[in-house]
Amino acid sequence: MRIARYAKDDSIHYGVVELEADGGSYPDTVSELEGDPFAGPVHLAGPRHSLADVRLLAPVLPRSKVIGIAKNSVPGQADPPAPTEPPVIFLKPNTSVIGPDEAIQLPTLSSDTVLEAELAVVIGRICRAVPIERVPEVIFGYTVTNDVTARDLIQPGNPWGLAKAWDTFTPLGPWIVTHLSLEEASNLGVEAKVDEHLVTQGRTKGLIHPIAELVSFASSVMTLLPGDVILTAAPGGGAPIRAGQTVSIEVEEIGVLTNPVIGEV
Repeated sequence: MRIARYAKDDSIHYGVVELEADGGSYPDTVSELEGDPFAGPVHLAGPRHSLADVRLLAPVLPRSKVIGIAKNSVPGQADPPAPTEPPVIFLKPNTSVIGPDEAIQLPTLSSDTVLEAELAVVIGRICRAVPIERVPEVIFGYTVTNDVTARDLIQPGNPWGLAKAWDTFTPLGPWIVTHLSLEEASNLGVEAKVDEHLVTQGRTKGLIHPIAELVSFASSVMTLLPGDVILTAAPGGGAPIRAGQTVSIEVEEIGVLTNPVIGEV
């Protein structure tokens, strides 16, 4: 199932997306859900809309936090090295989250801002200290993200806060895929294009700390809440972006997330 969050006629809804590739009766549509998938039971409310007639939003607007993972890949290396240290965690504010087609705003303080194409894990229930073997029970689904980073603002002693916390620096979308198993999600292709030119590519199997370990470790540090998002790191590394360009991030089996880039306003 694909769960989207969308705007239609000045109101915001969750819905179930059906694509032509699914072979169903209603291709490229979204069917409205009644209720909040992260707060309780939901059911189809009836209205069905063409995707062309709605505006897709970030599929989840985290009520709590976005958790990033640093130094979790070696770009160009298909088989990751064995980890020697625990995952490196940083937090991004929920105000950094934007959805498909919303603009990434480059801060004037930075002259070296990069994209980082990643798989994102969306948490579905309150959890703490989750054993690795029980991680699938707490995952709601997966989406696409761009962990935008002002690389030249990385600072000794505070390496990630100023570099990653800017408004618009966490695009998410286009929807959450809930039907992928943890095993399937652990070997997906991830690529980034800038103005249709391929700039990075890799696979989630190239992550040093795999998905289950990331979720388990993060939950050992802090309580995870429904709608929290964990960014798993960019297996293809980063690539520079500048105002006037368009960035597209694609994760196999999930979809494409596209955002224009503008200067700070």
